[in-house]
Amino acid sequence: MTRTEPDPPNRPGPDGPSDRKVLDILDTAVRVMGGSPRLGQSTMVREVARSVADGTHLLVQAGTGTGKSLGYLIPAMAHAVQAGHRVVVSTATLALQRQILTKDAPLAADAVEQITGTRPEVALLKGWQNYLCRHRLNGGYPQDEDEAALFGVGDAIAQPAAGHGADVSLGEQVVRLREWAARTDTGDRDDLVPGVSQRAWAQVAVSRAECLGQSCPLKSECFPDLARAAASRADLVVTNHAMLGVVVAGNPGVLPDHQVLIVDEAHELADRIRSQGTIALSAAAVARTAATARKHASVLVSELESAGQTLQLALAELPDGRLEASLPTALHDALVLLAGAARQVASDVRDQARAVGRHRSSEAAGGLAVARTAIADLVDALDRMTSDSVAQGRDVAWIERPRMGAEPPRLLLAPIEVAGSVANHLLDGRASVMTSATLALGDSFEPMARSLGLPLAEQPWRGVDVGSPFDYPRQGILYVAAHLPRPGAGISEAALDEMLALVEASGGGMLGLFSSKRAAQEAAEVLRGATDLPVYAQGDDQLPTLVQAFADDEAACLVGTLSLWQGVDVPGRTCRLVVIDRIPFPRPDDPLAQARTDAVTAAGGNGFMSVSATHAALLLAQGSGRLIRRSQDRGVVAVLDSRLRTARYGGFLARSMPALWPTTKPDVVRAALRRLSTHSGAPGGE
Repeated sequence: MTRTEPDPPNRPGPDGPSDRKVLDILDTAVRVMGGSPRLGQSTMVREVARSVADGTHLLVQAGTGTGKSLGYLIPAMAHAVQAGHRVVVSTATLALQRQILTKDAPLAADAVEQITGTRPEVALLKGWQNYLCRHRLNGGYPQDEDEAALFGVGDAIAQPAAGHGADVSLGEQVVRLREWAARTDTGDRDDLVPGVSQRAWAQVAVSRAECLGQSCPLKSECFPDLARAAASRADLVVTNHAMLGVVVAGNPGVLPDHQVLIVDEAHELADRIRSQGTIALSAAAVARTAATARKHASVLVSELESAGQTLQLALAELPDGRLEASLPTALHDALVLLAGAARQVASDVRDQARAVGRHRSSEAAGGLAVARTAIADLVDALDRMTSDSVAQGRDVAWIERPRMGAEPPRLLLAPIEVAGSVANHLLDGRASVMTSATLALGDSFEPMARSLGLPLAEQPWRGVDVGSPFDYPRQGILYVAAHLPRPGAGISEAALDEMLALVEASGGGMLGLFSSKRAAQEAAEVLRGATDLPVYAQGDDQLPTLVQAFADDEAACLVGTLSLWQGVDVPGRTCRLVVIDRIPFPRPDDPLAQARTDAVTAAGGNGFMSVSATHAALLLAQGSGRLIRRSQDRGVVAVLDSRLRTARYGGFLARSMPALWPTTKPDVVRAALRRLSTHSGAPGGE
């Protein structure tokens, strides 16, 4: 069930009592900021209020600048205090989470209290490992000699990340963590500024499964427990998409009971949940698990180690890429052998824990908890890998050799679709609001609704576009370089020449969004060799540092890959040209995209449009959305891919992007960029 009419006939009009109340609250909040409600924001407030009252599902596309955080917080809080229904708000990023907690939620709560007489209580809830563990800090858990053992498979093979703590010794970071622990009220990692590296944080945090629970001597001071207790009392709980992924995986208890779910940046939810459901296995991971069980539980692990070696031999014989239909016989047999050995070790660890009983020391209890968790995770992964999920088309499996083959091969398994799980675990039985600046792809809510499981939910759903405060056709140009040849492998010389001509006309101010790291590097080299402009490339430094350097210099250029397509907010003259090298389809050899395409085709649908074109449309919408961030912004989005104009699917992709003034004429665009570069009164940021 889909509708785009804001006021269907069977609903109360915008002047109903409930509408007037939430609009009064919005007016109160906005006036504190010295402004007045925007039309789109007012529409959003009404629509969200009606949906949560009706118990239905709502997709709300709210363009940049609408003020969508207040657009959903105000009706959600009003509903919570009046109906007694708890609301959970999920965000995609820590930055948005913090903005809500420190700015938007207090403002909305003040306004709700002023109009209703009741102040809603707000709480933050994150995953267990985001909180400091006092017991671990006090030596209640063993410190692994092999630091890689503190991480999962993916983390263990990763290179040390740049960022907080990257240039400070592990010991110095842990000392600072101890000092912080003595004064923090939350134990929340994000409250530690500046932050520390993942390696350092791993010394003071534990997973939920590793937690000693009621037997912990510091149970009354447990930060995760305190956060969950606060959430159980709150009217509105702010969490993140990763926590929703845990719920979808079958662990509903990680969130308090709630009757309303609001998902901000909802276009990212399906991918986040799919990523949460992806598991990886390698011989190195088996070896680390065996070492942990031997060290902390004193159990025999020789059969587990031997089975891990058998797995390594089976993986080594297989090429990278998707494993069709069922797993190869040799690999399946190796996994079955490994599963049997893992279950035996798990049983031995449980027996050891019972044998030691209450007489074990605090550190021994912690060590057993670590061993129990490590082996349980391995057993769970193997149970899924030895099931018929791949043969039945629920999962896709593939082999990859991380870091361009520098690491041994590993087996990965991912869910092909998550819509059914989202509908069953997140949507059924409660109202939901899904919001983002990019939900209507090709002028339709249907693709996004399908990916989020809305047609499978019990309650009806509808989609509403509340518009944008920006006048896109007057503020920006969409230039498609239709004269360029169809893109092949890599980026062509013609495309690089076109990019250079655009940058020279604009005098810099370019954000370059490239489909591959190699293409971004080539673009940076061309710019550095042909111009005197400051050129920053992703990978040169931490991304926030690069973005800030770009924002501080109107002549600077910033080039990068996927991390820059979403979430970069640089308003004003600094970003007056966004260059996209090609339509960002998934890689042809992407196993997950292949499997999803095949599944849609087998069901009688258009696999290309449902998967590849929808993926590209979403990224194009997000990438081109980097240009206009404020009402004074002006500029050009240049797509160096003629297919956006010539291919049959080009119209679908173009309709998913902001409605900029379109042209294919290079001279027109370069003239516009030259005017922007020289006009001293050109608009800047607010």
